[in-house]
Amino acid sequence: MRASLLLLLAVALGGASAKIHHSIVDKDDRPLIPLTDAFGFAEGGKLDITIRDIGLYRLHGSDEEVSHWENFGFFLSPVEADVALEQDLADSSKCILNDVNNLFTFKDSAVQKVITEDQDAFTFHFIVENGGLFYLYFANCEPDTPVSFDSRIEMYNLDKYGRKDYMSVGDTSLDAVYWTMFALFTVCTAAWALWMYRNKQHSHKIHYLMFALGFFKALTLLSQALMVYYIERTGSADGWNIAYYVFTFLRGILFFTVVVLIGTGWSYMKPFLGEKEARIIMIVVPLQVFANIAIIITEEESPSVKDWFTWRDVFHLVDIICCCAILFPIVWSIKHLREASQTDGKAARNLEKLTLFRQFYVMVVVYIYVTRIVVYLLKSTMQYQYSWVAAAVEELVTLAFYVWTATKFRPTDQNPYLKLQEIEL
Repeated sequence: MRASLLLLLAVALGGASAKIHHSIVDKDDRPLIPLTDAFGFAEGGKLDITIRDIGLYRLHGSDEEVSHWENFGFFLSPVEADVALEQDLADSSKCILNDVNNLFTFKDSAVQKVITEDQDAFTFHFIVENGGLFYLYFANCEPDTPVSFDSRIEMYNLDKYGRKDYMSVGDTSLDAVYWTMFALFTVCTAAWALWMYRNKQHSHKIHYLMFALGFFKALTLLSQALMVYYIERTGSADGWNIAYYVFTFLRGILFFTVVVLIGTGWSYMKPFLGEKEARIIMIVVPLQVFANIAIIITEEESPSVKDWFTWRDVFHLVDIICCCAILFPIVWSIKHLREASQTDGKAARNLEKLTLFRQFYVMVVVYIYVTRIVVYLLKSTMQYQYSWVAAAVEELVTLAFYVWTATKFRPTDQNPYLKLQEIEL
């Protein structure tokens, strides 16, 4: 696990560039290369593209020189035009650059100077007059001709003071969301610590793990808020993305471990884990944490990397599978409690605990469904100006789940979870 963390951090340090995209295309022959994820421009939003180190290569040993330079170019495409782009790509008889308003092509004299190395770089400035949600693409309509280039892409809007704002239109409210949630989680974590202090005699090891989970969740939100703050003003996370990765890693480990341990009754009713539960923690938790951090890093990388979309979808699928896998220990506990309620003569108490476990199971399912599916649907369907709502919903649901779990399993002698410590699952 330590090696995985170091590997992920190394990738993050080497490639994450926040909202200023540094895309390196190396001998790529794809007809369409996505260079950025969707970005929401306000009216008068701006795009700056700096390109250097342009190289073209012929496959199959062809010595024929490139003559149709207009077949290589950059263009902005609104997200709603994705279907039309796919249809154009399917028709190999025409160049996609003929059906779009391209920004510039390799035929431009300034680009030609970069190709012939008479000029070090070329910078293109563009104003998005009407605004909207756009992808930036590079199109290559010349068959068997891989292309290489180094590009630096700045996408930004201007605030009321005329300063650059590198956040997409729908993400400008994220700083308020994260600062607010940081304050709420900090207050809740402090309240949990105070409750544990006042109920020392009923506190178990799991309660201290729950405190650590709340603590690292608050630090994750703090790093997210600072990350958004610096990206908005400079286009770079200024190192806060690294802190975010570390806190996310620790919070991920603690979250899934706490859910599994609560679901198995560890430290409350038995001081050990069964073989099946231990296997869940040893396999699923590290895999989920790895996938979760990989998702973050993948989304910060430029989509120009080959198979970027494929890897992003794979990591999301692994994350969902791991979330579902942690439900098994809870189901096993419910089964054992149901059997115990029918055999040991303490049906009333066992049924009380059984009800609590069932409620916990339902809450975990709801949490997974909302944060993994509903949030994704909100991001995909809401107008881009309100994309921040998806993040707000995710954090509010997470807070509600944490508070509910803390309330139901808090250290107190009246808690049905603690009444039957003498009974083992």
